[in-house]
Amino acid sequence: MTCISLISVTVFIGINTQGELEMPWPYDNDDEVSVKQVVENQTPTGCNCDCQEPRPTATPATWTSISTTPSTHSPYLDCMSECPYHKPLGFESGSVMAEQLTCSNQDQYVGWFSSWTPNKARLNSQGFGCAWLSKFQDTNQWLQIDLQEVRVVSGILAQGRCDADEWTTKYSLQYRTQENLNWIYYKDQTGNNRVFYGNTDRSSTVQNLLRPPIVARYLRILPLGWHTRIALRLELLMCMNKCVTG
Repeated sequence: MTCISLISVTVFIGINTQGELEMPWPYDNDDEVSVKQVVENQTPTGCNCDCQEPRPTATPATWTSISTTPSTHSPYLDCMSECPYHKPLGFESGSVMAEQLTCSNQDQYVGWFSSWTPNKARLNSQGFGCAWLSKFQDTNQWLQIDLQEVRVVSGILAQGRCDADEWTTKYSLQYRTQENLNWIYYKDQTGNNRVFYGNTDRSSTVQNLLRPPIVARYLRILPLGWHTRIALRLELLMCMNKCVTG
């Protein structure tokens, strides 16, 4: 059996939309990924993984999740710098429920802000209340996702507010497997907190793959920069295994 993985997506560095000195995200068209067009390009990596899951019998092969528990993880993660396949968690489809999404200062979402709660942070949503808007504009804000079980997360897709020029330009990521554990920052190769560069307009979808993927139940998106207001529409990508004969 062989493991196959996605072609790498390269991150570049550039300028802030707020006029402040920072590094934006000048992405290629190939990096703009609709949740309905999740990347299907694969290339052999030379990674030799024994497939522990039953072989798919359907044609084409069906999605097979990489199962894990808080104390153990799949052997696939030992040889994957990135995931074989990505599948949307279900923000856009609606399978992610409102109670799975919370945010900082949530008890203050009354009046006009009651239409811009975390539940509205869904990729490609339209109309009034088409994004999560932070009530406050500072780096203490966060959007939290409860996956309801420990999963392998492989990427984030982000958009701004659909009806106004408001979006998140950069953010960091925290995660944990259990509610009583401390939050862990996703790190870059130098050991610093990874900065993910986000949107430069209201409608484009910006993809950030997690290489390596993370094992978590809870995630927090922490905005670090924004245009006008912290606004976010979101989809998470789950790491999926699909075994093929070598």
